[in-house]
Amino acid sequence: MDWGRAKSVLILAFLLLNLLLGYQLWGDVRERVQPRSNSAELSPETLAALKAKRVAFSGVIPKETPELHDLTYRYVGRAGAPAFDAESAGAGSKAGAAESGAGAEQPDGGVAEPEGITPLETPVDSRVVFQREELLKALGGVIPELDRYELDTLGLDDRKFVLYRMEAGRPMFNVRLELYYSDQRITGYRQDRIELLPADEGQRPQPVLPASRAIRPEVVEKYMPDGAAIKEIRLGYKEGQRFDSETQVSTPSWRILMEDGSSIYLQASSGEVLIDKPEPSPASGG
Repeated sequence: MDWGRAKSVLILAFLLLNLLLGYQLWGDVRERVQPRSNSAELSPETLAALKAKRVAFSGVIPKETPELHDLTYRYVGRAGAPAFDAESAGAGSKAGAAESGAGAEQPDGGVAEPEGITPLETPVDSRVVFQREELLKALGGVIPELDRYELDTLGLDDRKFVLYRMEAGRPMFNVRLELYYSDQRITGYRQDRIELLPADEGQRPQPVLPASRAIRPEVVEKYMPDGAAIKEIRLGYKEGQRFDSETQVSTPSWRILMEDGSSIYLQASSGEVLIDKPEPSPASGG
């Protein structure tokens, strides 16, 4: 027996086995980091509309269909600014610029800081925003009710982090906490605060449409520009219209976050588009 040759064959076999195992491991990791798209669950008409407008979508369509009810609340105020009522707070609601924290354009072409920012006496490392426990430890004693807000990891820009007020594990897209940073230090914040009010006794939770049914051809054709890309679809709460009163209502809504930072909101029980023009999301930065 040629032991030298047999040894070479065994070594080669082990190398091939290691390559195979490594490839399988890489595939498992890639699938966890980038889950397979299930866009095939959309209707053929919607898929055709996406193809016609060259709208890319490689994410995952949520399958959850919980029963949810509207949230009723009143605004308490915005930290660092005079107390505001619902009318003044909603002045720019449909345009979305006020809610996204966009400042006014300056003569030199720059953008002024938005009103109502509360500066931090001691700036903190911006990296804490990605570690919830560290964030609460650093700013929990400074920012009211910080533990009620969670970071929108996809809604970042070069000036601020955006966190949403959470209710039952779902974001309230109108109720934001903005952490402003510079030179990798969080230097100030601007915060919407609310007081939740008891739900109407006669109000019952309503079933939520699957996201695959809420995204219809007319939504693609009317609200998505040619060559756009869908970044994420997420279930939360959104004000369809701010009332001229102290009390406001948010309805369960699907948010379609586009790659350019704009957002399209669909009422989750009917699929109705809540605004006539896609509202800029935090990533747009104004």
